[in-house]
Amino acid sequence: MDGMNDKLAVIGQSTRHDSALAHCTGEARFTDDIPELPGTLHAALVLSDIAHARLHGLNTATAASMPGVVAIIGPQDIPGHNDVSPTHRGGEPLFADTEILHWGQALAMVVATSRDAALLAARAVTAEVEVLRPVLSVDEALAANDLLMAPMVMTTGDYAKALAASPHRLSGEFRCGGQEHFYLEGQICLAIPGEDGDLALHSSTQHPTEVQHIAAGILGCDFNRISVHVRRLGGGFGGKESNASWIGAAAALAAVKTGRPVKLRLPRKTDMAVTGKRHPFLFRWDVGFDDTGRILGLDALMAADGGHTLDLSTGVIFRAVTHALNVMAVPDIRIDGRVLRTNTVSNTAFRGFGGPQGVVLSEEIIRRIARALGSTPEAVRERNFAGEANGSFTPYGQKLEGDLISRVWAETQDLSGWDARRAAVDAFNASHPYKRRGLGSFVLSFGISFGVQAMNQAGALVHVYADGSIRLNHGGTEMGQGLFIKIAQVVAETFGVPLSRVRITATSTAEVPNTSPTAASTGTDLNGWAARIAAGALRERMVKVAAEHWAVEEAEIEMVDDEVRAGNHRMSFGELAKLCHAKRVSLSATGHYKTPGLSWDPATMRGEPFFYFTYAAAVAEMEVDTLTGEHRCLGAWLVEDCGRSLNPAVDLGQIEGAFVQGMGWLTSEELFWDTQGRLRTLGPSTYKIPGSRDVPEVFEVRLLSDAPARADTIFRSKAVGEPPLMLATCVWNALIDAAGVESLDMPVTPERLLMAMNSK
Repeated sequence: MDGMNDKLAVIGQSTRHDSALAHCTGEARFTDDIPELPGTLHAALVLSDIAHARLHGLNTATAASMPGVVAIIGPQDIPGHNDVSPTHRGGEPLFADTEILHWGQALAMVVATSRDAALLAARAVTAEVEVLRPVLSVDEALAANDLLMAPMVMTTGDYAKALAASPHRLSGEFRCGGQEHFYLEGQICLAIPGEDGDLALHSSTQHPTEVQHIAAGILGCDFNRISVHVRRLGGGFGGKESNASWIGAAAALAAVKTGRPVKLRLPRKTDMAVTGKRHPFLFRWDVGFDDTGRILGLDALMAADGGHTLDLSTGVIFRAVTHALNVMAVPDIRIDGRVLRTNTVSNTAFRGFGGPQGVVLSEEIIRRIARALGSTPEAVRERNFAGEANGSFTPYGQKLEGDLISRVWAETQDLSGWDARRAAVDAFNASHPYKRRGLGSFVLSFGISFGVQAMNQAGALVHVYADGSIRLNHGGTEMGQGLFIKIAQVVAETFGVPLSRVRITATSTAEVPNTSPTAASTGTDLNGWAARIAAGALRERMVKVAAEHWAVEEAEIEMVDDEVRAGNHRMSFGELAKLCHAKRVSLSATGHYKTPGLSWDPATMRGEPFFYFTYAAAVAEMEVDTLTGEHRCLGAWLVEDCGRSLNPAVDLGQIEGAFVQGMGWLTSEELFWDTQGRLRTLGPSTYKIPGSRDVPEVFEVRLLSDAPARADTIFRSKAVGEPPLMLATCVWNALIDAAGVESLDMPVTPERLLMAMNSK
């Protein structure tokens, strides 16, 4: 099917986001904008104000007597299983039953005639508890070896022998913090009961199928009774993958118990208290290297703070471990990945899914080796690039493309004017006593695919109506990233029609079942192929009708410019659709796609878990005020290999946004729990996300020129969503360069930077 049209008319065009104008005018409808049916109730969660305790009961009498309260629902009211674990391994209750495991844990839910009444009554519910000592640091959990899962250890060669024989050896420890998703639209679900036990859930979720499954588990019913719908969500970043599922399940439970529509919308502070974050990591490493900076052996511990339950930590630590070497090839290693249990909210998926935490390990080691040898991080990194000189394979056995690693780095050096900029930074520092500038770089190799093979599949449904208009539905969710417009471009290109012919519709488990989450940068790859397969099946049927109508060979039929052609024969696409209907040809088709060639053995930690790698590089220039620790990004230069971009405008926007979000994680977004386990950074007044003034003053982004195109990706494109977040690692490197310090824990807030410079 890939050679249908020699000249692409829709694919590769910088088409605007399908909801761009609606977003700007406020016309875009989100879940909270859906008109409420008469009798709609509102729900609010009852939250724990203690981090760890035995729960003996709830005092609900006062709340039950308050105006507007219809019901107070607890674990005893759950007809199915009190478990919302996304891995279905248990241990994650919707409402705490016998033990409170973190501050902000949901204990019950109040349902009332108004949201204000529900929130007021929820605060009136009190818990009878026996307070227990909480574990609040990954260090304490590590010392107690309190793991949420067995360690994930990847080894190659004899790392101990390599370390012992190395001419030089270094060791160290550093940390990176977590990150709040801070989506603009908070967690929300509107549950509407129907006839005969049916239930419609309008959810702000990245994973409609999981909402369906978790809600069905709570209610103890079949999946087919629940349909989940989402036209768009106001940001997700991984925070609406597993977390949206239990919000949906709670709303579903309330709707079933009351027999009325129920909306559960979390206030911002509640949202931040009850939902998981990016995993904080503690790193300890021991490296051996030679006089040239070539790394000979590495032993590293990557300890993730998983929070109180496992959630999606298995996938996070898998990606962190497999990305620990990033673009480097090291012959003898051990990477020990662990997920520790603490009495904090259960940490979860976040854009990059462990990749950002993985790649900072190799960057720290590169910088420390360069410092020890009197070299530069760039020289040490290049010395260890995967490729002909050092071997092209990852420790788990998958091949990296060394030529692309070198190409993105070379093009980024050219884009940034690296040599001249380095000289200018050095000259500035020589003449300014209180301000210093730094230059940092980063090169990335990021694997594209879910770590769980079963998730690498997608479905789509395409209808062609008798007037030639097309209706498209697929399993992906639109969260602002431009997925829907890209898939519509794929379908329009397949039929050779203008994009305006294709009607984009809300994601629904009632139309496309058993969907995978829109995550791991796979949304376009998976759903694009599924839609292409569905549209291709219809195209073949329509071509056959046209060929019979004109008495020509099917190979002579072209679909282009909204026309169907064969020699001198012409008809519009709409005319052919009408003819097909008259001929009683089905104009509806489903498409299913599964990513080929994936393999993984968790016992040996070997295989090919990724369909391909996306390569990218970045340079940043930072300026630091040595008196206050304040810093700003003067410029950033990014190059990313997107293959043949389906929509360059959308891809460039994704790269820019991801980079700034990565800057936030690395420099300003600090999560702080007090000694009692209470999260104190609740809301934008205490949690600093990047603002417009944090965007680099000079911001140049380029898609890799003449990027090689794989025939097995959708129209030879590559994923774009997550990789550019990791490009912000160059900002961390630039800050360390400016400060002249050995290392900096993240986030590099002004306070942390100032203390590091003063201690130096």
